[in-house]
Parts: sequence; C-alpha cells; structure tokens
Amino acid sequence: MTRSWSKVERPRVVVLGSGERPAVQSEVERLLPTIQRLAEVVAIDWEFSIDLPSLDFDLAIVFGGDGSILRASRQMGLRQRPVLGVNLGKLGFLADLSPTEFLEVWPAVVSGRVGIAEHLMFVCTLWRDGKVERRSLGLNETAILGGPPYSILDIELYVDAELATTYSCDGLILSTPVGSTAHNLSAGGPILRKTLPAFVISPLNPHTLTVRPVVDDADRVYEIVVPRPNASTALVVDGQMVSTLGPTDRVRVERAEPKFQLVEVSGHSYYRTLREKLGWSGRIRG
Repeated sequence: MTRSWSKVERPRVVVLGSGERPAVQSEVERLLPTIQRLAEVVAIDWEFSIDLPSLDFDLAIVFGGDGSILRASRQMGLRQRPVLGVNLGKLGFLADLSPTEFLEVWPAVVSGRVGIAEHLMFVCTLWRDGKVERRSLGLNETAILGGPPYSILDIELYVDAELATTYSCDGLILSTPVGSTAHNLSAGGPILRKTLPAFVISPLNPHTLTVRPVVDDADRVYEIVVPRPNASTALVVDGQMVSTLGPTDRVRVERAEPKFQLVEVSGHSYYRTLREKLGWSGRIRG
C-alpha cells in the first residue's frame, strides 16, 4: 500500500499510549524529541479519547502492547490510518518494535521506506427483537462466553444463513487472522497468517472430541444463536463486553469495509515474529 506521507516533507502523526502506565509516559517523553525532529505531532492522547476520525494525520504511533493497538483501531473507527506499534507490553505481535528499534527505523518510516500491510476487520451486530441493539467494529475476535452458572451451552452457528452446526461447549470464538494469536491460540485454535482473508471458528472445551476449529472465507456471513444461555452468557468483542445474551438474540459477524493498516519495517518478518514471541526452537535442548 502507498504511504500517504511519502511525498510530504514532515508527516503529521498522533501519539497514543496508556496514561495510567507511568512507564509509557516516560518512554514517550524520552522519544518525543526524536519524533518531532522529523514529523509534526498533531496530538498526544493518553486516554484513547480523542476523536481521531476528525483529525488530519498520516500515521499513528502507539506505545504499549497489543491491547493499546486494539484500542487505537477502535478509536479510528471507519477512518483507519497506518499504525506503528512500539512494544512496552509483553508479547507484542502487533506492537513489534522495541524503543531502541524504533529509534533505528524512524528515519526510514518518515521517508516512506516501509511497507503497510492491510488486515481484515469485522463488524459484529447484535440483533434483538428484529432490531439492531449494538454494532461493534473489531480487529481480533468475537467471543461468546458462558458465564455463571457455567453449565454447558448449545451454540448454533449459521454460515450464509445455513445452519453449519450446533456446538455443545463452554463458548465460541470467531477470530480474524490478527486475532488468531490471541484468545484463539490459547483455546487451541490455529495460527493464521495475518493477511489471509479468513475467519477461524474455535469452540471452547467442546463436548464432542471430533469437533475442531474451522477456517473459512472472510466473505461469508456468520451468525450465532444461543437458544438457552446462562444468566451471564456474554457477547465480547476484542476483550470488551458488549452485552449479555438472551435466547432470541442473534449475533452477526461479517467483513468490515475498513482495513487495519500496520506499518511493517525491514527485518520483522512473519515467521521471525512467531519464532521470537512464541519461543519456537528448531531443536530440543537437553
């Protein structure tokens, strides 16, 4: 994808980070003079509360972990802009650069000598009594979580309006490739290359051993119904509680029009990230 700032002298950037974490603020303050030497900082947001769609900027620099990047993607809404993540968290699949690496690559970023990968986003719509109750834009996953009293759920999955199956399980995750290394991975689901146009469907603790995660086309429409939910059965999007679910509620998940845009720098390949973040090794150590 073409860098929108590659032909301007000083790109316009916003800086985002969690203000409740002192380490984030101190690191931003340390790196801010370096950023400002080559770019115009139009806003610094410690609370992820600024109306980003109304701002004119070329690039968002997000300090923190992958959770901070998820907050930034929600904050940008339908007007997604390129994101450069600086990892001050733990794993950091999206926020992949250390502060030291950021200093090294910042001139290349400003000059446009980087790639921008576009990633699938989705719209999750909760239908209640024939009307739209809530609509959420997401990047990682939609999850149906059982909640107390923790009895097993029957969860119906429809694909393009056809009943695919009824899961007997503790919950269900419908994940994007970006989200495949998050909750989906912890639940035993597969890792998908982040640029694949696909969703992965992973049941949580299915009662039938033959039930396995399924990968399907992102252009299909997925609908979920829980006919007999527990009192606290919930719809969760990217870790954020959307609503508890009733027996007639219908959850619809489909590809979103905007795409999440992630700046990619030289030396940070897909398999290098997996190898380093997940501790993969080519041999067993004695």
